[in-house]
Amino acid sequence: MYRIAESIEQSIAVKQAILDDEEFMNRIEEAANIMVASLKAGGKIHFCGNGGSAADAQHLAAELSGRFYYDRPPLNAEALHCNSSYLTAVGNDYGYENIFARLMQGTARKGDVLVGISTSGNSENILRAYDVCNEMGITTISMTGKTGGKMKDRSTLLLNVPSTDTPRIQESHIMIGHIICELIESAIFPKQ
Repeated sequence: MYRIAESIEQSIAVKQAILDDEEFMNRIEEAANIMVASLKAGGKIHFCGNGGSAADAQHLAAELSGRFYYDRPPLNAEALHCNSSYLTAVGNDYGYENIFARLMQGTARKGDVLVGISTSGNSENILRAYDVCNEMGITTISMTGKTGGKMKDRSTLLLNVPSTDTPRIQESHIMIGHIICELIESAIFPKQ
């Protein structure tokens, strides 16, 4: 029982650190505002990550393109890793490090947003996608762990969870993502 309680306490502590950091919460709001502006202008929100972060990317894209709190029209959002034929072909022919960059070159447009999710902030395939985005005028938002890794200096906006523990970081990523989805939904489709 001790380890269960300890894990829950650690998760709460990371989230409490975010709650106590007004500047961090302002960046969460800024991320939502950036995405709202993109969607209102006809843009698309792209998400990417690897492993558990890929699952989070897909989860958040589904919250926007499906629904979150209430029924409303779908929003243009997609996770980049969902086409397994594309991933295996491009990974085989061009290298796994190029899977997201190549897809952004083919599907993204200026005014879109790419949300990269990586606990380390050092995922090479996300970094290469950011390089493409920077060339194309696409805003990049990073959800990382404490240091921000290499994504820190390559992204437009950094949401670096104050932890170095992968599970605790991922738990906070999904919390932050849910907050952003709620802010987007209520801004674009305010309840009457």
